Amino acid sequence: MSRELAVIVMLAVACTILALMLWGWARRRRRDLGVTAPFDTRTETEVAAHGGETIGGLYVASTAHRAPLDRLAIAGLSFRAQTTITVSIAGVALNLAGERPVLLAAETLVGVERATWTVGRIVEPNGLVLIAWRTTSGTVVDSYLRLQDSDPRALIAQIEALVPKTNTLPASTPTESTE
Repeated sequence: MSRELAVIVMLAVACTILALMLWGWARRRRRDLGVTAPFDTRTETEVAAHGGETIGGLYVASTAHRAPLDRLAIAGLSFRAQTTITVSIAGVALNLAGERPVLLAAETLVGVERATWTVGRIVEPNGLVLIAWRTTSGTVVDSYLRLQDSDPRALIAQIEALVPKTNTLPASTPTESTE
């Protein structure tokens, strides 16, 4: 095989792989159209009134509940990004770099725990914070965060205090120990 033919074959293979990746992402976006991120519509005055400590970290992914390999393509929460996390009486605010702010309102929170892995990220044992929340359509979503310089236990305690006792997971959801 000549050198030129080998280059053409490799380019064709690379283009095919890229096309399949784009096709797969487009299908995932269509599948997840009904799942929407709760964008933060509060004014700056309302945000300031709720207060809360801001913590830096990395937003890793959002997945279907208890399915850490099933990434959801939710507008505003589709891609890994640097984020600031603010916990206040209003809920958990995520300000992802390059995206509109997201507010996981306190009444939508279902639970919070630690995790070791999710799609695209494996860390030391219990190095991720998993926040389970319910969308307006009732779908439970797990969002994963990796804190930079803060203690995950403090963040988890703050979020646990916000989770309404009436929010329970579906009975068919298996429980998973993270200890």
